[in-house]
Amino acid sequence: MTQPEGAGTEHTGVRIAHVEPSPFRQVGQRLLFALFVFVLTVVLVYLDREGYRDVDDNVDLLDAAYYATVTLSTTGYGDITPVTDQARLVNLAVITPLRVLFLIVLIGTTLEALTTRSREEFRIRRWRSRVRQHVIVCGYGTKGRSAIRSLIANGTTPEKIVVVDPEPRAIDEANSLGLTGIVGDAGRTEVLRRASVERARAVIVAANRDDAAVLITLTVRQLNPSVPITTSVREEENANLLRQSGADTVITTSATSGRLLGLSTDAPRVVAVVEDLVTGGQGLDLHQRTVTSGEVGLGPRQLRDIVLSVTRGGRTLRFDDPLIGTLQPEDVLVVVKAHDPVKPNRPPTQPSQI
Repeated sequence: MTQPEGAGTEHTGVRIAHVEPSPFRQVGQRLLFALFVFVLTVVLVYLDREGYRDVDDNVDLLDAAYYATVTLSTTGYGDITPVTDQARLVNLAVITPLRVLFLIVLIGTTLEALTTRSREEFRIRRWRSRVRQHVIVCGYGTKGRSAIRSLIANGTTPEKIVVVDPEPRAIDEANSLGLTGIVGDAGRTEVLRRASVERARAVIVAANRDDAAVLITLTVRQLNPSVPITTSVREEENANLLRQSGADTVITTSATSGRLLGLSTDAPRVVAVVEDLVTGGQGLDLHQRTVTSGEVGLGPRQLRDIVLSVTRGGRTLRFDDPLIGTLQPEDVLVVVKAHDPVKPNRPPTQPSQI
């Protein structure tokens, strides 16, 4: 896959991991390990209790626990001390390393876990508070990557694209292009909420399986009843099911590929033109736009651009439909125009990484 200009190997996108251990869970794990170190120290001291001296010359289990506590916490009151060579050797070779490990695990890494997690949650909340009118692409396979290339070619900036995929490596690749990535299953409600689907301007479902596409579409439609959903389906017989699930546009990949394969035998130039039209950024480009003030009152054939269809009042008419008549102010056109190679490229954005 060719990377856009300015993209490098360093991750510049936002990565929002869906399944993250809770900080309390991380602290709990470290507490359990610290408890294990404490119990091990108590056992070592108690088994060698004859080598220790207390103020009453009698070290029992409670004294062993007390000694382990003040030793591991580096308090060291000095009321219980090792007096034999064996006890001192055990303190030197075993208990002292356990003390260091205890402090590192319980204090150092616990504070680090809490600080890192808090900082990550803050940055995620800040991103979610700012993101508006973005496009969510569910699936970062071949179809998802192609969809993103077309979005960027048509003017959507990378920070307005959110990729959802269960594979961390796919999200790493999306991050390297400056895209926001969420690790998780797009069919799950909490994942789509993390992607702020309620504020998205469009959702593209590029799943590898039709059943997954149906589930994602149903979940998106439940969370955002008005967002436009475009989905791909492998089998044409499943297209109606996707529409019933809430998809506004359904693209049948296998049927479309089959038609192009059939055309390639007798009309290879037709296939070449179709490929040119659907490949943004070169040759001929398809565009959707509203009628300009200077075009109102003209016929579709009088425009400089080649008009393929006119949408008026929610109804789409072909360019040769006599109902079009002359163009009206609210008409939406689908036109073919030559790609402008001198159009300046926007500088690549560098969103902060989470």
